[in-house]
Amino acid sequence: MKAGLAVGALFLASAAVTQSNQTGPTSLRNLASTPEWEALYKQRFEALMRDRGVMTSYDPMEPVAGAKAYRPIPAASPSRGTIAGQALDQAAAYAAASNARAFLVWRDGKMERADYFRGSDSKTQIVSKSLSKPLTAIAVGRAIALGKINSVDQPMTDFIPEWRGTPKAAMKLRHLLDMRSGFLEQNYSSDPDHPLNRAYIDADHGWQIVHNYPLTHKPGTYYGYSNAVSELIALVIERATGTRYGSFVSQQILQPIGAMGGEIWVDRPGGLAHSGCCMTLPAESWLRLGILLLDDGVANGKRLLPKGYVDSMTSGTPQNPHYGMGVWVAGPYKERRGFGAPGRPGPQVLHSVPYRDKDLFLFDGNSDQVVYISRAAKLVALRIGDSPPAKPEWDNSILPNLLIDGIKWKAGEPRPVPQPKP
Repeated sequence: MKAGLAVGALFLASAAVTQSNQTGPTSLRNLASTPEWEALYKQRFEALMRDRGVMTSYDPMEPVAGAKAYRPIPAASPSRGTIAGQALDQAAAYAAASNARAFLVWRDGKMERADYFRGSDSKTQIVSKSLSKPLTAIAVGRAIALGKINSVDQPMTDFIPEWRGTPKAAMKLRHLLDMRSGFLEQNYSSDPDHPLNRAYIDADHGWQIVHNYPLTHKPGTYYGYSNAVSELIALVIERATGTRYGSFVSQQILQPIGAMGGEIWVDRPGGLAHSGCCMTLPAESWLRLGILLLDDGVANGKRLLPKGYVDSMTSGTPQNPHYGMGVWVAGPYKERRGFGAPGRPGPQVLHSVPYRDKDLFLFDGNSDQVVYISRAAKLVALRIGDSPPAKPEWDNSILPNLLIDGIKWKAGEPRPVPQPKP
């Protein structure tokens, strides 16, 4: 999704960088000292402030190729569907009323519902927002399976040697994925030089995060949700594999799972990808990523993630039992939970009743982009679109519960264990 910011004049100046970095990893430099790049940063900052700290457009974008021989997920015939039509209708109506652009339901190998709204269709590119965060965990798992990364407990100094001899040296790769890095939590600042803004829209945001983003807690001891933390995964993947992040996602994840491709936001032409936010993909591609996790990292008969890696992704931490590695987990029932550290002020997501599956986990991004995954129910459901209206308030428990309640269970078929209510 192209921005209204003018970067065309800088494309020529950076042509050599663009040419040399399309396949190899990105080098980090402090571009803030370059007048033309600093001018671009100021343009971006002014646009960000006009939109009250919310990005409404992204530029530049790079293509991320999908499967060469794409085939849609097969649809279940109405007579052979495993979820009652009334439940599907009720869930679809709830999604439609929430300003959704897509509502998809997959169960046990077949698409049971695929509704598109507000001018969207199966090929519409959807801005993922924080759905990109579970993708970072999948990318790390794939790199581990390929032998490019040892484990999630590998020291971050193996990838960012700039941190050796500093308090950041205690950080493990796991801490980026489960938001226990110790880095400054996500927040808002109107200061153009605040590290929150430099880490988000600087033309070399990776350099800014590595060198200037502040550590506020000892790594591993505190949960603090942050975009900057997930942005570092692109750098880790590039340094570990020698492949640009978008190319790695394309070749090692999207193509093997048979998904359509899209675009990824980069900080400058040929620069570092924004791995923590805002990649665009069609809705079905996000659904396929959920199916990959439901199937323990196996797609089309090929193991893409290490055995048991999904279990690690879906395990909460003592600092936040509702967040694993890139994904949210049911955890202990709580009527409202926020994205920030437990107990801190901020937006709280409503769960009016417990999930019907105590082990349900989900992708959850801003504007209530959600992909629900229930391994016990063999179910993946997706709602992607614009922000729901303020009233009635969005309720995270309604869609998965409607669908699980509507399953036509076979005799003797194991059923999910409900999330207990205190």
